[in-house]
Amino acid sequence: MDVEALEEAFRLAQRSTRNGGLVVVRRGWLVFERYFGRGHRQATPNLASCGKSVTSLAVGALLAERPDLFPDGLDQKVFTPRYLPEMAFPLSDPRKEHIRLGQLLAMSAGIRGNNPGSVRGQPVQLEPAGPDGWPAMVDEMALGKTAGERNAVTLWCDPGGGYSYATASIHIASIVLRHVTGMELEAFVAARLAGPLGWSRWGYGYRTAKLRHTPGGGGICLRATDLLRFAYLLLREGRWGGRQLVPASYVRHCRRRSPFNPHFPYSLQFQLNAGDIPGAPEDAFWKSGSGGHCFYVAPSLDLAAFKLGGRDGQYEPADTGLPPTPSTSQADPAWKPALSAEAAERETLRLLASAVRSG
Repeated sequence: MDVEALEEAFRLAQRSTRNGGLVVVRRGWLVFERYFGRGHRQATPNLASCGKSVTSLAVGALLAERPDLFPDGLDQKVFTPRYLPEMAFPLSDPRKEHIRLGQLLAMSAGIRGNNPGSVRGQPVQLEPAGPDGWPAMVDEMALGKTAGERNAVTLWCDPGGGYSYATASIHIASIVLRHVTGMELEAFVAARLAGPLGWSRWGYGYRTAKLRHTPGGGGICLRATDLLRFAYLLLREGRWGGRQLVPASYVRHCRRRSPFNPHFPYSLQFQLNAGDIPGAPEDAFWKSGSGGHCFYVAPSLDLAAFKLGGRDGQYEPADTGLPPTPSTSQADPAWKPALSAEAAERETLRLLASAVRSG
């Protein structure tokens, strides 16, 4: 590894987020680990939308465990009483009966999300846009039972007709998991992923009385090195310590263009390389979260990495529900970002790829 390239990636992180760090594993070895601000090895901030990918792999594990419940796999239509609670009915939009599980995971189900959306690679504006953040993970809001300025009552397009980054969409997938297993998503993740991966203390954030269930659309709180274990699980196609935690076929689906989303390079809750990042390996895939968090997986480089970020509030027990873990350093009170989170996300991937030496 070119250590100076990794140091440059770390300095880039410092310029883009107030708190954070960078951890990198190559060929199974931890090759870089540094933190700044409120970031440190024991910190467990709210990782926001990075949690969407954990929900996706939980669904992948469920499909392998209970094929009898999902005879059509990701093609299963899920807006029926078998997969959703009574409160989902009657459907707020009759077209929802055609939504398939894979479309929920690829955000092409027609559930209203953020602008812009995309149809066959062309940007489109949703009028109105859908809910975002933790409100999108309130069951009533996600299922279209709550009206308002931003809601998911009606679909913005027919199922499969377009892509919109809709937190409500992946949260509905977690409702399906909860309904058919009788387990909260957090308990399912604990048994199928967190336990086998050896995560230390962890949980889910967005501690508000309005969220009565695990937020499937994000908010997981865990240490940077534990998130790196999750990324390494993806690098090894769902296998950890001799156990296949998630089917390899599901992980391979996650890292390539999905037939459920022909509109945008976003698969089963992972962003895909669209070929517009110089030097980035073609097979790289990643997931970002609000606050500047982003983890990366590059199979051809045998590399996984996590750029920890986070606003001050994302480290607070009021959000995470976990005891505080004081850092030995604090961010400069006058600190301001020198570049956007999206620019840092893309440039970090380029630098990580450049740090890999041949041989």
